[in-house]
Amino acid sequence: MKREKRTLIILLIFLLFLLFIMNYTFLDNLVENSLLERESFVVERIIDGDTIMANGEYIRLLGINSPEKGEKYYDEAKQYLENLIFNKTVQLEFGTEQRDKYGRILAYIYDGETLVNQKLILNGYANIYFPSGKDNYYGLFLNSWRECIKNNQNLCEKSTSVEAHCIEIFEFDTENQEVIFRNKCERDLNLDYWKIKDEGRKRYFFPIFTAKKYDYFTVKVGEEDSSENVLYWRGEDYVWTETGDSLFLRDDQDKLILWYSY
Repeated sequence: MKREKRTLIILLIFLLFLLFIMNYTFLDNLVENSLLERESFVVERIIDGDTIMANGEYIRLLGINSPEKGEKYYDEAKQYLENLIFNKTVQLEFGTEQRDKYGRILAYIYDGETLVNQKLILNGYANIYFPSGKDNYYGLFLNSWRECIKNNQNLCEKSTSVEAHCIEIFEFDTENQEVIFRNKCERDLNLDYWKIKDEGRKRYFFPIFTAKKYDYFTVKVGEEDSSENVLYWRGEDYVWTETGDSLFLRDDQDKLILWYSY
């Protein structure tokens, strides 16, 4: 009996020791991986709402896209980012591709525990942007955009136009590069100079256009043909990517009518 008890105690001690070694190895690897994935940079200049210069390198913030110069909220996004991190030491976490075609470093930026990319989305200074495909941050950023919509600020500010609640997406066809909209209201709608934007820089501006009551209309990427009730997005080979994208429909005052992500 004593021998069996002693054997059991030895076995328990061995298991505890093994568990300690496994946990230590796991934690050691976790720390090592974290150190390898993040590097410290000093922010020297803010280029715009999604690009900075640090350690002499241009750095493009991953997962977001902020307004370009001349667009609404460009100055505000740049100033917000400057207030957050200018002249600070930040940590960079790299994606699967470390540089873009312009030679800029691609990274998620941490200021301590604060994920700067996410903060820009939450406060309506950038939309989500995953041109190379969704990564582990996609869900977090998508929820941040939804939170921004609830707060109704900046890029997330909803249109107060009487037409705003009347337009819906009926079908999104990425294969044929077309989106079918429906006017669900019992009256004609003036959509003059409304605009559609993808997650990146591609934009379509509506001509003078009226959506008839309860009627459908299509915005299609490509050259014009004789199809009825179709608006053609010219100058692009494609807009809607196979790996996922977003559509942002805005009125003539740049206020948000609707958005859709896939």
